[in-house]
Amino acid sequence: MVDPLMEQLLAGFVDESQEIFERCTKDLIELEKASPGGSGGHVFDDLARGLHTLKGSAATLGLDELADFAHRMEDVILPLRGSQQAVPQALADAVLRSLDVWMASLRAAAARTTGPDLQPSIDLLAAVRLAHAPSVTASALGREPALPVAVPLALALTPPLPHSPPAAVQSSEGDHPRRRSEDRGPDEPLPQPTAEDGTWRVSTRQVIGLLHEVERLREVRLRLEERRRELERTLALLDRLGIQSETAESRAMLLSVRRSLVADGEEAADIVASMEDSLKAISTMPMRTVLEPLRRAVRDLTRQSGKLANLSVVGAEVSLDRRVIESLRSPLVHLVRNAVDHGLESPDVRESRGKHREGALTIRVEQQGNMLFIEVADDGNGLDVQRIREAAQRRNIASADELAAMGPAQVHQLIFRPGFSTRTEVSEVSGRGVGLDIVRNQIQSLQGHVEVQSVPGQGTRFILTLPAELGSSPVLVVRCGEHQIGLPMAAVESSRTARANDLRVGRSRVQLQHREQLMPLQDLGALMGLRQPEVPVDGQPLLILQSQGRRIALSVDEVLGDKELVIRPLPLEVRDLPAYQGAATLARGELVLIVRPDWLVNADRRTDASVSGTRRALVVDDSLTARALHRTALEAGGYLVHTASSGKQALEQLRHSAYDVMVCDIGMDEMDGFELTAEVRGRSETDAMPIILVSAREAASDKERGVAVGADGFLSKKDCVSGRLLSEVAAVIGRRKGRT
Repeated sequence: MVDPLMEQLLAGFVDESQEIFERCTKDLIELEKASPGGSGGHVFDDLARGLHTLKGSAATLGLDELADFAHRMEDVILPLRGSQQAVPQALADAVLRSLDVWMASLRAAAARTTGPDLQPSIDLLAAVRLAHAPSVTASALGREPALPVAVPLALALTPPLPHSPPAAVQSSEGDHPRRRSEDRGPDEPLPQPTAEDGTWRVSTRQVIGLLHEVERLREVRLRLEERRRELERTLALLDRLGIQSETAESRAMLLSVRRSLVADGEEAADIVASMEDSLKAISTMPMRTVLEPLRRAVRDLTRQSGKLANLSVVGAEVSLDRRVIESLRSPLVHLVRNAVDHGLESPDVRESRGKHREGALTIRVEQQGNMLFIEVADDGNGLDVQRIREAAQRRNIASADELAAMGPAQVHQLIFRPGFSTRTEVSEVSGRGVGLDIVRNQIQSLQGHVEVQSVPGQGTRFILTLPAELGSSPVLVVRCGEHQIGLPMAAVESSRTARANDLRVGRSRVQLQHREQLMPLQDLGALMGLRQPEVPVDGQPLLILQSQGRRIALSVDEVLGDKELVIRPLPLEVRDLPAYQGAATLARGELVLIVRPDWLVNADRRTDASVSGTRRALVVDDSLTARALHRTALEAGGYLVHTASSGKQALEQLRHSAYDVMVCDIGMDEMDGFELTAEVRGRSETDAMPIILVSAREAASDKERGVAVGADGFLSKKDCVSGRLLSEVAAVIGRRKGRT
């Protein structure tokens, strides 16, 4: 009778070992490519720790043969510690193959089936150890008894999810509330399995339903914030009435309610953030779980074919629905194998064509709204249209007449037909005619599609497009003025602060000297139409962005931090705007527009419409709704509109830019409209600028006070809603011109 506890421990050990296996594989490939004298010590240590954990855990569970096997892998690797040399290819091959056999044997033990024979791998390790460590005597190859070690914490955890392959349970740190055995103190006892350690089967529809409920909770939090603002406006009105003694009790009650609303709003925001993080951990996985193992595939394929290739991955931290992640494994493996086998040329051929001997493979992952885009590209031969036609005719996929009538794009689509291959002989990698057919069918099963683009002699790009109902992307949130803007982290190369001696300021552009390169420097606020371009001051944050092979520097007012955000599509009316990838909402309800990196890096290539004859307006109001209303009305009249949410921000804007008119709300905190108008009139550079004051009430005293501080016009909010703003702006500008 099988011990249920042992089955549970084995299931947990398989999960943990798969994670260690992938880490060891990555470390070995990195050490194999390390340059002599390089600093790969931490990578070597991580590899040694992984092998040691496999050995000790196997011994604790009574898997003596696997413990012995892991010990022999350690014996091969450990003599190289501190050698400052790359791991020899033959040695790396032997250990990688042994790791494969070790994992297959462990899975067989967990499934109670017969595993592979370990002896050939043991002999291989012994031979390669003698070849690369001759100073070690043959007697040292004898076995030492494996030392018992403590059971890793993962062994006391839950078995894998039902009906999921082992790799499906592997996830990023944080998916499981556990630590590795190395993180536990030596005297800390292991937790005992409890009923809570079990698993529940939950449908995707239920998870999505919970996500919708989180959205409703976010809306409640926003309503709380609006109620708080209403209370503050009521308190401000009581202050203006000037009857402190009669309203003292009411004011005290309102202040108490406001404090409670603030506390409740903050708690609601924390709950929203916590629920989002938990649901994300349950339902999604980062793309790196399927992309990182491809490095091993590329390494093995190039060794087998005699080619050279380097795989670059961009966007690996994008998180997706676990089901989608699992379904993408096979298509991505086929595309990578196809790129190495069919796309890349041999090193000598590449060199003769003026290319680098090492081919470039690139996988880019990008989420735009609720759509996911995955690009697999190589810089190899490109698709040979004539060979495709010949292969299609030879395999009876299309007739000669049909092929003759097809254009290049139609011919490219033939590679996805069942049974198609340009190989005349079957090899271990290709020739069976099933690879790209599987890719298309798998992506179509996810309601997506595949597009292929190719340039002869330059390379091929496969673009997978599919819906992403669940998932998130890492976004860097920055501030420009009052606005929060998101930049995809995959495009942010680095950050730094501005220094005057690194700036090259010309008449029409600003450049940044960065790491011995001169690159364009753009003001993000100006690119987004929020203000006139500004030269960054010393200490101002700068971001280095790269996209489509181009790099630029961006100046921002503040870097707020990186966040994992769910990027949603914009409304249909504005979805075609080229600057935006989508929008996201922070836990406290703030809207963040996500800007497309390719739009930013090509900013200096666009021919901007001339605005020299366009009138400019500055709208100052602490209400987002009022700012949007005034901005829409003025832009409809042909004005270029910038906004500010406070008097302080308005003065900062006026320091850098000139405006034809300022529309300002009276009832603002810290500095109201009267105080701002007086400040503006006291400056020589702005004393002639027309100013219109806007108030929520139509009080004669407010109009008189506005005239006294120098305002040119006065409107109520009701007047603005009725459409009088544009005509009043034209009138005050005309009156000012008449005076001059």
